[in-house]
Amino acid sequence: MALPDALDLKVMQALQLDGRASFVQIAEVLGVSDKTVARRFTGLRRDTGFRVIGMTDETRLGRPSWIVRLRCTPDAAEPLATALARRADTFYVSLMSGGTEVMCAMRPRTQQERDELLLGRLPRTPRVVSVSAHCVLNQFYGGTLGWLSKISALTPEQEEALRPRLGEPPAGPVTLDAVDEALIGVLRRDGRAPMAELQSRTGQSEAVVKRRLDRLRRTGALYFDVEYDHEPLGHGVGAMLWLTVAPAGLGTVGKTLAAHSEVRFAAAVSGRANVVAAVQCRTTQELYAYLTDRIGATPGVQNAETLLTLRQVKVLTYDPRR
Repeated sequence: MALPDALDLKVMQALQLDGRASFVQIAEVLGVSDKTVARRFTGLRRDTGFRVIGMTDETRLGRPSWIVRLRCTPDAAEPLATALARRADTFYVSLMSGGTEVMCAMRPRTQQERDELLLGRLPRTPRVVSVSAHCVLNQFYGGTLGWLSKISALTPEQEEALRPRLGEPPAGPVTLDAVDEALIGVLRRDGRAPMAELQSRTGQSEAVVKRRLDRLRRTGALYFDVEYDHEPLGHGVGAMLWLTVAPAGLGTVGKTLAAHSEVRFAAAVSGRANVVAAVQCRTTQELYAYLTDRIGATPGVQNAETLLTLRQVKVLTYDPRR
């Protein structure tokens, strides 16, 4: 397996900025041929599992997101993680340190779906010792802001040339209809699905699909994210940090975390530990240095719980081979 080189990283960051950017557009900015970009994209898919996925911004749709922690007996952890990964409303399902905790992000579409899972199914699951659900109150980093934006593979001028011009989203929640849902459903499987497939799956003309896609992106209801294996990039140690922060310091701590190169997600959440951050490091020694030198020196952080990620069962999509 070939490790990503400088050009691979540029292609990855370009697609983090705009997952629907054409290979011709990316090639013009990078100063290479579109065939070279296409070949690098194919290699990245093979070697790192790199994919572009269409995602909905739940805050724009007026729907809260949750992070769920499930403590269970060791024999139950993997089957439980797999079952959660198969659900359409879960993302980032992980087996955590010790193999007795499963953690996942959950985006229920309705209150009924939320209650059915959190109050009904999970507490009654055999060998689940405890369930804690934490509502995401404010996201400091993540979503449209991907971790690849922090690797600085592209120059500021290249970033500006590749960044889509969407404008400011309108105020208030966005409402989706059946055509929007069908379009998003296709893009959730493949964010770079060609126009012909989008037309075929939605039963709409090219003009309608383009107009719908533009509207969904402009309102912020739809954005494009990327998933890939961090290990080939040399960042094989992942961890979740649960921080206890004085309420008055939530905003300051959140902004500080968002600026850290190690942080790929950070949010204020409900619960005693009221800030959660997903970090990616090269080694456990680097993680230790980050905890002592950066987290330990951040004003307002009163306590920190660190959980190593043993295995990422699901990122944005579920692949049983992962």
